[in-house]
Amino acid sequence: MVMEPVTGFFQLLSDKTRLSVLQLLWAKGELCVCEITGALEESQPKISRHLALLREGRLILDQRRGTWVHYRLHPDMPQWQRLTLAECFAQPLMGAVLEAHLARLGGPADGVRHCAA
Repeated sequence: MVMEPVTGFFQLLSDKTRLSVLQLLWAKGELCVCEITGALEESQPKISRHLALLREGRLILDQRRGTWVHYRLHPDMPQWQRLTLAECFAQPLMGAVLEAHLARLGGPADGVRHCAA
């Protein structure tokens, strides 16, 4: 999906799932695909489709580690895009959505994430 940078960026943000993925990565820095699917309570194929679009739009990067793929925000994301995301995620309603996702993300008491094999 090759898009003009500005409209393409907003098209990517127009989907609730993609926006939630970006918000989780914004808050946590890096997450495994299994953690994203659990936090959003969505199927792995659905999340993978959205992650592929975000990757194509150069908003995220992926890195394979064994069985799992880990995602993070693209470090070369233009400043205007980072500022736009910061404004979106600073909204009170977005904070409430994030808290719900983070509660489902959970994790072990030791703070170390362990993806199921």
